Amino acid sequence: MNTVALAFDLGGTELRGALVERSGGVIARVSAPTLAGAGSEAVIGQIITLADKLLKQHPQAKVVGIGMCAPGPLDPKAGIVIGPPTLAGWHNVPLIDILSRQFGLPVRLENDANAAALGEWRFGAGRGTGSLVFVTVSTGIGGGVVADGHIYHGRRGLAAEIGHMTITGEGDRCFCGAIGCFEAVASGTALGRRATRLTAPGDGSLLRRLAKDGDISARHVVEAARTGDATACRLVEAEARWLGIGFTNLLHLYSPDLIVMGGGLANGFDLLAPGIRATVEERAMPAYRDVPIVPAELGDRAGLVGAASLILWEGEPGTALAMVQNDETRSGAGGQDEPALAPRA
Repeated sequence: MNTVALAFDLGGTELRGALVERSGGVIARVSAPTLAGAGSEAVIGQIITLADKLLKQHPQAKVVGIGMCAPGPLDPKAGIVIGPPTLAGWHNVPLIDILSRQFGLPVRLENDANAAALGEWRFGAGRGTGSLVFVTVSTGIGGGVVADGHIYHGRRGLAAEIGHMTITGEGDRCFCGAIGCFEAVASGTALGRRATRLTAPGDGSLLRRLAKDGDISARHVVEAARTGDATACRLVEAEARWLGIGFTNLLHLYSPDLIVMGGGLANGFDLLAPGIRATVEERAMPAYRDVPIVPAELGDRAGLVGAASLILWEGEPGTALAMVQNDETRSGAGGQDEPALAPRA
């Protein structure tokens, strides 16, 4: 078997694991609902269990390291998960140190949106570009920036928290406490909330019928808009405008070769694209208007293959991050340095 990396994508809802080849190919996958409210020890136990399952399925795999992505804020160089709001009890957890001691392998840690950006840049919609901004639009809005072949981290790895750009002075309060965040007005959650407010249980609207008279989701809005439902089409038009405003800001801030849109709402990209493009044409300075805005290609594999590439493409553009190993994996019993890994492909 070719050289592979163990990869994990830790989400607030689902924990995914995979064995990934250097080409970006996923040769095995496992997943489990994340024990998000149970604290870091429980979730780390899940990671270890899934890793053991993958290794038992492929006992001949030549695993050379572990690539891990998780929600921020986190510090990829120090290997610490600082305090993600979607995971209870995670406060300055030294995840790299814990996993490297458990497995005796080098471990690399990255913000989940950054890892997805790296995955799309290496293996997906961004192949061949020098820079891109990846935007995931789902329950919230996150992002990652590849600039000149490297993930842009900023201080402590906290750069590109694009969901919390302020793009209006009105609207619902964001979970971060502010008013007018990009996430608060343009996420899938925000779209579903607007649709729910515009309708009422039992009103006979298509949106409510799709939601079985419960709260409406962004998926319901897209589904209804595909049938030509007038209310859903107006909601999609408004959503596209908010996304276009946010994307215009990203164009002006980062001047990428490409913007890639992922996340659940990207399933409606074809409906949203005309409105997004019209808003960019209206609001962006002329030099920025020709930058392509495209849907992501890798789906929920983006974070996994991006995280794996931190190991498999170490030392090459896009992976210039610190790697942490414990002393036991760096030195043999006799005190002489020994290679902890098989040679990379």
